[in-house]
Amino acid sequence: MPDGGDSIAVCVLRRIDEVPAAHWDACAGVACPFVRHAFLRALEDSESVGAEAGWQPQHLVVPDSDGTLLGAVPLYLKSHSYGEYVFDWGWAEAYERAGGRYYPKLQASVPFTPVTGPRLMVRAGTDEPTIRAALTAGLLELARRYGVSSLHVTFPTREEWDHLGAAGFLLRKGLQYHWENRGYGSFDDFLAALSSRKRKAIRKERRRVAESGLTLRTLTGEDIAPRHWDAFYRFYIATSDRKWGRPYLNREFFRRLGETMAEAIVLVLAEDRGRPVAGALNLRGGDTLYGRNWGALGDFRFLHFEACYYRAIDFAIAEGLARVEAGAQGEHKIQRGYLPAETYSAHWIADPGFREAVEHFLRRERSQVEYEIDALGDYAPFRKDNGAA
Repeated sequence: MPDGGDSIAVCVLRRIDEVPAAHWDACAGVACPFVRHAFLRALEDSESVGAEAGWQPQHLVVPDSDGTLLGAVPLYLKSHSYGEYVFDWGWAEAYERAGGRYYPKLQASVPFTPVTGPRLMVRAGTDEPTIRAALTAGLLELARRYGVSSLHVTFPTREEWDHLGAAGFLLRKGLQYHWENRGYGSFDDFLAALSSRKRKAIRKERRRVAESGLTLRTLTGEDIAPRHWDAFYRFYIATSDRKWGRPYLNREFFRRLGETMAEAIVLVLAEDRGRPVAGALNLRGGDTLYGRNWGALGDFRFLHFEACYYRAIDFAIAEGLARVEAGAQGEHKIQRGYLPAETYSAHWIADPGFREAVEHFLRRERSQVEYEIDALGDYAPFRKDNGAA
C-alpha cells in the first residue's frame, strides 16, 4: 500500500505468521489475550478463519525501518456477518434490497470474540497519535481500494472509539454484563455486599450444585491435558448444535490454543461420577478474566451459573483480578453481580445515502442503549444502604 498518513508506510499481511510473534505482541500489549499473536495464529492455522470460513486475514501493520512493528490492526475481509456479535444483518438486507452489494466488507476485530480490547494497536514508547492516525488512514485507504461497502471496527477501547469518531466513523454502542472486584477477600465478602434476597438465592444455587453429586475443578496451565480438551470440545459441539447449529471453532484450534497459551487458560470442568459432562473456558488477561465458551452434554440445574459465573468470581478474587467479563447478552447475569457496561463499535460506510440512513439509526440506538443501561442499573443486586441488608 502507499503511505497511510504522514509518510508512514502501512502494509497488509495475508497471514499473521508473516511477522514474528514478539513484534506483533509488542503492539498488542498484555491486557487482552485475544489480540495476541498466538490466539490469532491458532485461528488461522486451524483454519477456523480463512477464505473458506469467510474471514480472510488482511492484517494492517506499520513496520519500522528495521522490520519491527510500530502498529498493527487485526483485520479481515468478510463475505458474511457471522461470528461478530455486533449485528448488521439488517443493514446488509436493506442495502441489498436497494440494489447495493453489502459483501464483502472489512472487519477490524477478533473473530468469534465479543471482547473489548485494542484494535488500533501501537507499540509502547512510540508516537501513539501519529501511528494510530496512520493505521486509521490505512484502513480507509484499503476500504476504498477494495471497493467494499463498509469497514467495521468492533469492540475497540473507548479511547479508540473516540478517535475513530473524530476520524469520521459512525459510532455505535452495545451492552454487556461485567463483574467488578470491589476489593473482596473471598466469595463470602462479595455475597455480603448483596441484598439479603439475592445473597440467599446465590447460596441456594451453589448449594444445589454441590448437592447434585457433580464435581467441579478449575484447571490452568499445564494441568490441562489433551483429554480435558477432548471433553471440552464435545461439550462445545453439543451446545453449538443445540443453540446455533454451526460451531465456529474446530478441535485443532483448541489444541493449538492449549499448546501456545496454556498460561492464559482457565478451564472449569464438571464431572458426574468421573464422567466429564460440562465445562466453561475462560482466558486470563492483565487484570481481567474473560468467559468465552460454555458447553454441556445435558441439562444440569444451576450448573451453568456455577461454572461460568461463580467459579469465575472465585478465581478473580483469589488471583486479585479487577473484573470478570462473561461474554455477550444475558440480563440474568445482573442478579448474580454482573452489571451492565457499554461496549463500542465504529463504522465507515462508503455510500453517502446509505451512510446517512445508518447514522440516523445509530443516533436513536445509542440513546436506547444508554437508557437501557441506566434502567438496568436499578436491578443491581447490591445493598442500597451501607449497613446490614
